[in-house]
Amino acid sequence: MREELLAMDTSPFRVAIITLSDRVAAGERTDEGGNTIRELVTALPCTVIAQLVLPDEAQQLIARLIALADHEQADLILTTGGTGLSARDVTPEATLAVIQRRVLGMEEALRAHGFKFTPYAMLSRAVAGVRGQTLIINLPGNPKGVRENLEFLLPVLPHALKLLRDDRITDQDHHYRSAPSGNAK
Repeated sequence: MREELLAMDTSPFRVAIITLSDRVAAGERTDEGGNTIRELVTALPCTVIAQLVLPDEAQQLIARLIALADHEQADLILTTGGTGLSARDVTPEATLAVIQRRVLGMEEALRAHGFKFTPYAMLSRAVAGVRGQTLIINLPGNPKGVRENLEFLLPVLPHALKLLRDDRITDQDHHYRSAPSGNAK
């Protein structure tokens, strides 16, 4: 019994990458955002199960998010592109249509982190949320923004993904700091 309690699923996380871009889908540009994600996720114990390029079409994205989460059992889906203010930027709406719970802390942290690099971070409408046991996170379309955001997220992702897998999280996995004793009221 003790061995069962101590055993954790240590298999690699299943990661899917989706680039949303009319130009990349049409072959007019290379998939720099998706390739940047693929490069950076190698820091995780993961297997990239899909790297897709879609045009900025909400229904196509909705269908792929559902398929990847429900049928292909991705642990993590990272999207790049379509999070701005243009009429074709539909990634947040498509993501909201499929997630069951938002992860507002990630959304807020990513925008706050983005302000270190550009005031345009306030224009991001990126969403993070959960569908079943799959974490879905929208990243910017700009490869530099992808790198800045994903490097910031990487230390937190294994813990979040373990929680979604229902792995037993130990006290050592939580790295909360106590408030300084002089601040207690």
